[in-house]
Amino acid sequence: MSDAATTPATTPTTAPAAAEQPRFLGLRISPLNARRLVNFRRNRRGRWSLWLFLILFLGTLPAEFIANDRPLAIWYEGALYTPVLNAYPETVFGGDFETEAEYREIDVQELITDKGGWILWPPVKYSYNTVNLNLKVPAPGPPSGDNILGTDDQGRDVLARVIYGFRISVLFGLILTVIGSIIGIVAGAFQGYFGGWLDLLFQRFIEIWGGLPQLYILIILSSVIIPGFWTLLLILLLFGWTSLVGVVRAEFLRARNFEFVKAARALGVGNVTIMFRHVLPNAMVATLTFLPLILTGSITSLTALDFLGLGLPPGSPSLGELLQQGKTNLQAPWLGLTSTVSISLTLILLIFVGEAVRDAFDPRKTFGE
Repeated sequence: MSDAATTPATTPTTAPAAAEQPRFLGLRISPLNARRLVNFRRNRRGRWSLWLFLILFLGTLPAEFIANDRPLAIWYEGALYTPVLNAYPETVFGGDFETEAEYREIDVQELITDKGGWILWPPVKYSYNTVNLNLKVPAPGPPSGDNILGTDDQGRDVLARVIYGFRISVLFGLILTVIGSIIGIVAGAFQGYFGGWLDLLFQRFIEIWGGLPQLYILIILSSVIIPGFWTLLLILLLFGWTSLVGVVRAEFLRARNFEFVKAARALGVGNVTIMFRHVLPNAMVATLTFLPLILTGSITSLTALDFLGLGLPPGSPSLGELLQQGKTNLQAPWLGLTSTVSISLTLILLIFVGEAVRDAFDPRKTFGE
């Protein structure tokens, strides 16, 4: 028998499986975005800045459970109470008054503990508007065991006001950035895609609108209406939406004559579909690199307005108001140092994240260089 007959038939080798599509947080992403993500992770400064900023932001979102003059939970006579979520009169705990219990009062605490109950306090026993009536020195009080970062000129805990102020500043900046960016992207898309008279007239409008004195307009409006979170957001949104118009407009002007756009038009695809499904992804590369910087500017705007007294209502937790107190009370350096460090740390982290995003979308570093 020949060797060929005795040689077992070899099974055909299977074709190599196609490379699995990259995933991020369980979602499939393109290889290009995967490389950008790798480049972002390789920027250690930007990566750690993003993690630290997320820890600070997510950690201060439940500020009422971190700094509050109401206990998180109370066990009294076999029942569990949650003062942080609900208001209870003092009579519930055996007191004499029908008003809400003052849990920081020694008498109220003794009413609970004398009957075998217990009180679970948050890490900071002060809210942003809680006045420490037991200060041993005139306000502003220096840092102590009771007030880790001291008190302001009204006897309120500085740490609690920083926690609440950081949360409201970041939330304000995020909302302003998201809404303003959406308006700016849509305006720049229409302006760059259609061009012609629409582009010319819109450019002249933006030049006039951007030349208006924003500070004087804010002073006038603040004297007419009561400034609040949403009213201040609306006022700043009137001027902040123009940040991305120029970038998106330039990208649409460049891409509107590409072959794939002409082919889509020839196939009868609508202009809106072409703009936001085919052209916009190309413009988002330049747009995303600006978002952290726009967020930084939004937070700075609120801080500056609060510092000038044109921002949030008096008594609101604000980093700018705390900075103003540091300027007024030079004999209390902890006020100026706390506000300066808080604002500087927030802006530095966002700037580092912005630099990492910029480098990740840099075409020269697309392949992990």
